[in-house]
Amino acid sequence: MRIDSRVSTNNDDQEPSVTAQSNPTKISFVYSNPTDPEAFEVAYPEQLALARKLPGLTRLQASKVWPKEDGSPTPAYRLLDLYFTDYAAASAAAAEAGPLVAATREHATGGMVIAFAEVLEDA
Repeated sequence: MRIDSRVSTNNDDQEPSVTAQSNPTKISFVYSNPTDPEAFEVAYPEQLALARKLPGLTRLQASKVWPKEDGSPTPAYRLLDLYFTDYAAASAAAAEAGPLVAATREHATGGMVIAFAEVLEDA
């Protein structure tokens, strides 16, 4: 699995600007609904432990999506946001994220998306 390390620019075919690269950056894992939620939950602490080992990590935020009131499937199951001081720090962490990505792929049986994002506002 390849982690896309590009952040938003005015032209998606260009590399991030120097200004954008100096902004805080996060790597977000969006987990789809697993085929076996119980097995996912058993394995999830290992994924968090691997994430905490990434170099340059300044903040980790783990979330679980609230169930829908009507019982229909949610658009995602869990979210994991890993924060870094800048694009370079996030890229360096991504280069070391092989064990985390492998564990995630093994247990995210419903699928997942991994995205780099420039943090534009943090209230």
